Amino acid sequence: MRISTWSRAGVLAFILLLGVLPAYSFSTEVSFKADTILRIFERDTASEKDVAVLPGYEYLQLDAGQLEDYGLSFHLYGWGRADFADHNYYEDQTAGELLYGYLEYSREENRCNLRLGRQYIFEGVANEAIDGLRLSGDLGDYFALSLYGGQPVGLDSTNGRSGDSIYGGRLAHHLGTDYEIGVSYKLIENDSDTAEEMLGVDFSAFLPADLSLFGSSTYNRQTEDWAEHSYELRIPLGSVLLKPHYQHFSYQDYFSTGANAVNPFRMLAQSSEELTAYGVDALWQVDEAWTLGGKAKFFDYDQSDKAETYTLLASWQGEDLTQLGGEIGHTATDNATGNDYTLLRLYGYCDAMADNFWIDFFSADVLIAYYDKEIYGEDNSLFLSLGAGKRFLNDALTVKLSGDYSQDPYFDDDMRGMVTMSYRYDKQ
Repeated sequence: MRISTWSRAGVLAFILLLGVLPAYSFSTEVSFKADTILRIFERDTASEKDVAVLPGYEYLQLDAGQLEDYGLSFHLYGWGRADFADHNYYEDQTAGELLYGYLEYSREENRCNLRLGRQYIFEGVANEAIDGLRLSGDLGDYFALSLYGGQPVGLDSTNGRSGDSIYGGRLAHHLGTDYEIGVSYKLIENDSDTAEEMLGVDFSAFLPADLSLFGSSTYNRQTEDWAEHSYELRIPLGSVLLKPHYQHFSYQDYFSTGANAVNPFRMLAQSSEELTAYGVDALWQVDEAWTLGGKAKFFDYDQSDKAETYTLLASWQGEDLTQLGGEIGHTATDNATGNDYTLLRLYGYCDAMADNFWIDFFSADVLIAYYDKEIYGEDNSLFLSLGAGKRFLNDALTVKLSGDYSQDPYFDDDMRGMVTMSYRYDKQ
């Protein structure tokens, strides 16, 4: 596993922080979580068929400092993997990664917040992982500003990191919590060449009669055209909530990312296709336990045929996290050579079994798809997942055993097993 410079810097910062935090504050809080996952399944490799693959994963998360108050804190999350069967199934894949590791400082005055290190940025048009700095805060009573800069994590393994950079920000105007509109910008450079340059506008408004409106639009500075429009209106009518929504994508402007060599959608970027998707979701809160609903969504393509999806759903909420539910939907296309299908899903989770059984919780999920036309001689697909678990050490340790089974036109059958052990420690 290759450890990047920023990964080493994150580990060093953590070691330094362990020495700094006790001196910084007597109210240091620590939260630690470890998830150990062991899986088993069969796959074909370049040299063998139906070989057993036995990967083990370890996810570690650490948060330390002043976590529930303003001040200094440190946050770390990463994973590693080992293939115990050693059949080279993961030979060309990353064996571990630091997902985030950053120092954070916040204060109540002007809602000032500073983050330094590997982190995720969600600022208008930005949805990126970066190695760098982010700063945000209020500018008076009606404006807020956030700025960030550094290196994009997504280009880490593409021609090295020399000349790679990302920076941008978002300026927002707001009136309390009733209204906010923001303008954002993002520029990514790959080997000093522009990989992506986007402008965006987003807004949220809470209107009279409990109406609320959310939306965003993204403009591609390289292609000089709009890449995406997305809007949603929420209309409460007593116990019923209606959510009409609208989206429009221009493939050439949405997927075109200049010199971004890691973009997996280059073929779509060369297409002049445009997609308009619109529809409405309806949810009826019958009582404290039951929720019924329906969805209708329509897909209008500029060059391809249209499609539409209709779904009915129901769910029941019991004590704690106990829940049962199901949905049935049908997707149809205008293409005479296309394949319409009906999807049925049933799921359940019971979190109150300790009084009657040795296990504490049980989960089940089944999906069945029926195709109007056969695919490789098959007219249906099946996916089934079952899981059960128990908690130990005053609920600090959770052990879960689960298994998945699927069969579809592309797999005669596929079985997977997994053991998950989750441990959490919190100290005030």
